[in-house]
Amino acid sequence: MSEKISMNSSSTGMNLSDSVYERLLRERIIFLGTQVDDEIANKLCAQILLLSAEDPTRDISLYINSPGGSVTAGMAIYDTMKYSPCDIATYGMGLAASMGQFLLSGGTKGKRYALPHARIMMHQPSAGVGGTAADIAIQAEQFAQTKREMAELIAEHTGQTFEQITKDSDRDRWFTAQQAKEYGIVDHVIESVNGPISN
Repeated sequence: MSEKISMNSSSTGMNLSDSVYERLLRERIIFLGTQVDDEIANKLCAQILLLSAEDPTRDISLYINSPGGSVTAGMAIYDTMKYSPCDIATYGMGLAASMGQFLLSGGTKGKRYALPHARIMMHQPSAGVGGTAADIAIQAEQFAQTKREMAELIAEHTGQTFEQITKDSDRDRWFTAQQAKEYGIVDHVIESVNGPISN
């Protein structure tokens, strides 16, 4: 029997053959559960743009469980978040490290959440350099500019000073959910969808 089994398709428009991520997208939920690279960035940017076009007045929820990854790919996601007319609520779960932390803190102020056992890690961006001496000098200058730009943005989102962010991100800086809230990376620690928010 090959026919698809519908799950109240008349009211939800969904059937059991839909993937989990497609179903989440219909609920305006986007999930970043991998390392950040160009492929996942293109996918997430497209999803944000699609949801923004469908309804520019409703929030988009971005759940983050990511060890980080490419700075340029992450900045594409970040810029699309800021470009969208929708509020982007971010949720840190599991691990939000490096670019994962950056995207978590870049959500709409007041709508940045961490689940209670999430771990958040902030550090300076890293990059491999190679080539001629002139190429290395150019890459080093570009890297210093990126490092400064990211520190300025994290300072803006957390309320910390640029100097404090630069100092704290010099090495891996780990946060519990509550510590991330106190630092300004997130606004709330939340235990369940309908449960109390820790202020």
